[in-house]
Amino acid sequence: MRLDPKKGTASPLGVMLLAKGANVAVWSANATKITLCVFDVKTDAEIFRCELAQRLGDVHFGFIEGLKAGMVYGLRVAGPWTPEQDQLFDDTKLVLDPYAKEINRAFVYHGRLGVRGVDTATLVPKAVVTQVLPDLPLRSLREPDFIYELNVKALTKLHPDIPETQRGTVAALAHPAIIQHLQKIGVDTIELMPITAWIDERHLGPLGLHNAWGYNPVSFFAIDPRLAPGGVDEVRDTVAKLHGSGFNVILDMVFNHSGESDLLGPTLSFRGLDNSSYYRYKNGVPVNDTGCGNTLALDHPQNIAMVIASLRHWVLQCGIDGFRFDLAPIMGRDDKEFNVEAALFKAIEADPVLSTRIMIAEPWDVGPGGYQLGNFPPRWLEWNDKFRDDIRRYWRGDYFSANALATRIAGSSDEFQKKSTSTKTLNFIAAHDGFTLRDLVSFKTKNNFANGEDNRDGKNGEVTWVPGDVRALLATLFLSRGTLMLTAGDEFGRTQKGNNNAYAQDNDITWLDWKNADDALIIFVAGLARLRKSLPLFTERGFLDASSTRWFGKGGGGVSWNDPANRLIGMLHTGGDVRHALVFNGGLVDEVFPLAGAQGLSWQRLWCSNPIVGCPALSVCVFVESGQASTLGISTI
Repeated sequence: MRLDPKKGTASPLGVMLLAKGANVAVWSANATKITLCVFDVKTDAEIFRCELAQRLGDVHFGFIEGLKAGMVYGLRVAGPWTPEQDQLFDDTKLVLDPYAKEINRAFVYHGRLGVRGVDTATLVPKAVVTQVLPDLPLRSLREPDFIYELNVKALTKLHPDIPETQRGTVAALAHPAIIQHLQKIGVDTIELMPITAWIDERHLGPLGLHNAWGYNPVSFFAIDPRLAPGGVDEVRDTVAKLHGSGFNVILDMVFNHSGESDLLGPTLSFRGLDNSSYYRYKNGVPVNDTGCGNTLALDHPQNIAMVIASLRHWVLQCGIDGFRFDLAPIMGRDDKEFNVEAALFKAIEADPVLSTRIMIAEPWDVGPGGYQLGNFPPRWLEWNDKFRDDIRRYWRGDYFSANALATRIAGSSDEFQKKSTSTKTLNFIAAHDGFTLRDLVSFKTKNNFANGEDNRDGKNGEVTWVPGDVRALLATLFLSRGTLMLTAGDEFGRTQKGNNNAYAQDNDITWLDWKNADDALIIFVAGLARLRKSLPLFTERGFLDASSTRWFGKGGGGVSWNDPANRLIGMLHTGGDVRHALVFNGGLVDEVFPLAGAQGLSWQRLWCSNPIVGCPALSVCVFVESGQASTLGISTI
């Protein structure tokens, strides 16, 4: 290998294989020298290094003859060490190329990674030189209706039908046992929790724990080899098989912070490349709008370009259909506030590829003005924590929750009608972060002692309903207007033993226990999914038309919205081909159907979360006019 000073271009960034070698381009506005170091694949010994001596603007580049696919490399970056100016260059650190698509092993935390002047070449994984594959054609997408949020390892690690060598990997998602299960319960969109390369938080090692969720990224391109040892090919092939089985596949991306953490954290990539450009600082300290120690400056032009390149890579090289963005207000922040007109949002919506893909925001962070539910671009879906909490409160019996229940099941117009003509709500009762569905009806308070922090971590005061009925909660979720999300295992009663912050439990606390799955609950969820699809009231996205909707209470009269004792709420919908009524009985007393015989109509119960006749206590029931059940193709119960 040798540097050819007559060749090389400043773009694209990363390593681009060409005839007889590769072009290497790295962005850094403040580095004085960037050196490429190539290592032996088997021994990890350095075998070649050269400076990227050419520079155009802020891009350092060069053509390396003899560099070819399968070789591994890292970068050493020299520049000023001036903490007062947020510059933390240290060329004893071997750092990852941000545009690398694969790495040769997982990141493992070591204290030396954060010590200035200590060489880290033996401690960090190396980027793998890869060949760019032909871009995949863009699929025509249907709007997601039933999203299934899953952790790749947790879902498949204990599944008895999956070969042991495949368990815990992306490839396992395409196993017939997984596909058949998801089809059975009616899923149309699979959401993968992060699969990009991540590192454990530094406090976990002494506790004997490991990050199980992946929300501590080092790269936005490279796949973590623990989840996809086959790299891009494995993800690409798996996604293709899932597409062939009828699923959208979306990916959870963490662009808000990185695993380099606060000033005591490791130097792994961005900090070593150009700390003051990649991160947001104030008075010499990393801004911590994420609660994770640092915040990426996503108003910086290079960071915007990197995010766009990352998203396009996942779509065009891997076939991903869209994205859920963790702590998404960071994407719209400058050094002062959140702005829905931020450059990154505009860049995504202007991109001919990304503007056609599914976009979902987690609409809060921990910075000033960090709660932004309803304020993202009009076509984006948004996680709706008000749905989560208001539904839990209604079933728990909290005062004045009837009005909130009606608003949430009707699409949360109070939050989304201000910016859109249709609801953008993504409804959920439980997610990866918080109690499982089973645990929120089983534990009054969190039980996070296994995390090693004396139960101080995780959300205090999470709304629970103990003892409660998961069937009533599931019925409310499926029979509400908007997109719904269910977290893997909640359809069969998974438990985390009361841990509502199980990010550090890469063990049987988070691994799904398929052998003890509640088969009856799975059948219940599958039936709910079929019922939902048969009634357009729930799958349509427009806000409810008052002319075709009437709310009623006990006895069929108006609802006493301000009566804390009011626990029976009904909704009569006369639009469409089938007149039907939805009844929530949050009380402890069985009731008769409030509209029986009203207006000369006769009714039959189509479906109920409780098999007792009428409107049983703590149940959700659907009624239709007599004779219309056959129109829907569903048997009454």
